[in-house]
Amino acid sequence: MTLTSAYDYDYSPRRGASPEWIDNIVDAILAEATLGEKIAMLSGRGFFQEFVEDGRLWGARPYRAGSGIERLKVPPIYFSDGPRGVARGQSTCFPCTMARGATFDTDLEMRIGAVMGTEMRAQGCDLSGAICINLLRHPAWGRAQETYGEDPHHLGAMGTALGLGIQSQNVMATVKHFALNSMENTRFSVNVSIDERSLHEIYLPHFKICLDAGVATVMSAYNQFNGEYCGQHHGLLTDILRGEWGFSGFVHSDWVMGLYKPYAVSAGLDIENPEPQIWGDKLLTAVEAGHIAPFVIDRACRNILRTQYHFACAPDPRPEYGIDLVANPQHIALAREAAEKSITLLENNGILPLDAKKIGRLAVLGKLADQENTGDRGSSRVRPPYVVTPLAALEEKLGQEAILRGDEDDLEAAAAAANAADAVLIVAGYTAREEGEFIPGDLTLGQDGEGRPSIGGDRTSLSLPPQQIALIHAMAKTGKPVIVTIVAGSAVMVEEWRDQVGAIFQSFYSGMEGGHALADLLFGEISPSGRLPFTVARDAAHYPYFDRDATQVTYDYWHGYGKFARDNSVPRYAFGHGLSYASFSQGGLKLHRTHDAIEVEIQITNNAPIRSDEILFAYISTPGGIERWPYVLKAFTRLSLCAGETRLARLQIKLEDLRYRDPLSHGWRFEHGQYELRLCGTGHVSSATIML
Repeated sequence: MTLTSAYDYDYSPRRGASPEWIDNIVDAILAEATLGEKIAMLSGRGFFQEFVEDGRLWGARPYRAGSGIERLKVPPIYFSDGPRGVARGQSTCFPCTMARGATFDTDLEMRIGAVMGTEMRAQGCDLSGAICINLLRHPAWGRAQETYGEDPHHLGAMGTALGLGIQSQNVMATVKHFALNSMENTRFSVNVSIDERSLHEIYLPHFKICLDAGVATVMSAYNQFNGEYCGQHHGLLTDILRGEWGFSGFVHSDWVMGLYKPYAVSAGLDIENPEPQIWGDKLLTAVEAGHIAPFVIDRACRNILRTQYHFACAPDPRPEYGIDLVANPQHIALAREAAEKSITLLENNGILPLDAKKIGRLAVLGKLADQENTGDRGSSRVRPPYVVTPLAALEEKLGQEAILRGDEDDLEAAAAAANAADAVLIVAGYTAREEGEFIPGDLTLGQDGEGRPSIGGDRTSLSLPPQQIALIHAMAKTGKPVIVTIVAGSAVMVEEWRDQVGAIFQSFYSGMEGGHALADLLFGEISPSGRLPFTVARDAAHYPYFDRDATQVTYDYWHGYGKFARDNSVPRYAFGHGLSYASFSQGGLKLHRTHDAIEVEIQITNNAPIRSDEILFAYISTPGGIERWPYVLKAFTRLSLCAGETRLARLQIKLEDLRYRDPLSHGWRFEHGQYELRLCGTGHVSSATIML
């Protein structure tokens, strides 16, 4: 391209520039940059020193994560996590991703994404690591709280919504961790073996859904896939991602130990983060020695620049992004809405909702009732300006004098509080100590100093801690109505105590406004509307085998509700389970086939005198000639209904989503025959068949 003298060597992005201008400027940068400058673009820079300077506080500043040529005024990319809000400053802390998965609300998730994008821009970042869509294969996975659930379609729909919301503010979103990252403690070394059908039908579809919708970038996983690390796996990053799927954005590594060999760039990795530990001078030497072709470097630079400039040149939806936007009242209100819609009522023998006029005193028991507990303390940690605990919210609602306290350390005192109360709420579950991103004590991240105790990681038990179970048993003996709310990132087994309590919530890690949401649900100001995005077993043996110390593991076709259905194992709570204070009915199911989809219509009625939300799940059973899950989720929708209101719900199932992977042709095939649709809601199911 020809540059005017005013813009000589100023290749910075310009808002409102055309796609043609972007193509030309990228060509000009690649023509002008030296090999050394190009290779410097392929790594982050400065992280280790900055991390030490910031007292090892993750997210203290934006992290340079690739691109940037100062001489040519090409700006660097600046990264921040994370899945429950921006891991910078005092950002809005939303409920964890699994909690938001329980909303089955893509509109809400897109709005949350827009807030995350806004708060990213306000804090100097333009690449977000918020979209974790790894599959929940087993509930012991320590990082389960960062993903949406066990179903691929659900993961893809929710991840897409979050990503497009983030990108609405011209922040690049990345899907992670690509791929097969479903265990935590050995994530840096475990080798995952998998066959082609399981890979393409179970563990990859959600990534493709997000990327096909326009999510811009990909973060590779730490683990190995069939003997090669994902960050340098040509079959994964080039053959599948770019060859089969046609992805044109950039791929960056996970941080610190994301790759091990310079040939990762030839395999399809574009950026090494956070520093050039493997690339940098070593990559320059490899190119100069003829071991890596120069065009590979240019290809990676082009992927980076084309993506970066697409967003950096797009018109902004707001005139400025001031720091006053971070955790402002509107964003905090959205966090509260997400908490309200996510908390899931698992059981209720009629004691809920509580009547405030009849509750003179409420015993609020358990250490977690008064603990700021928004999730793990790894890369997804958010430090909001405040956190409303269940205790604080209930004291605000009922008055401090109406609340009696006790915890699992003193069962006698807790029983005294329960006996003096009209009802009992027990807050039980986990913290970052028991589950979350595994932070080994000897992981230094390049800084000097003593190691810290290891925290997080994969769970060692699917039950509540023994002291909390003892608290539940003791309170049940008082004869008072007992309600338990479970704070956890995924499934918790309840067999030891469920028959002794009157109601059970799963509140997950519910964010900075979670206490208010729980209080409103307890007293019926809001009807519960969360639905489980995973299966809760009666017997832990019904889940796939899980060894958190494994260095070699095989992922097969079966997990989640598909495995339970195949094995005729009756779960305690099925995928999609959740109770409401309302009752619903459905009727008039209609199916219509178009050239590329099944269109579904049904009438839904709220039969209760209160406003409530209903969630519909469209499951498909295939003809049966090819072994597949007995039924599989292919669409869902959420409706908000006033008292007595009837609405028409519409869902669409794409025919291409009903195909299976043929390992002989390495392509997709459609099985013709009779398909059954089951449309499931709260306490009702409609079904119909269709020939395809």
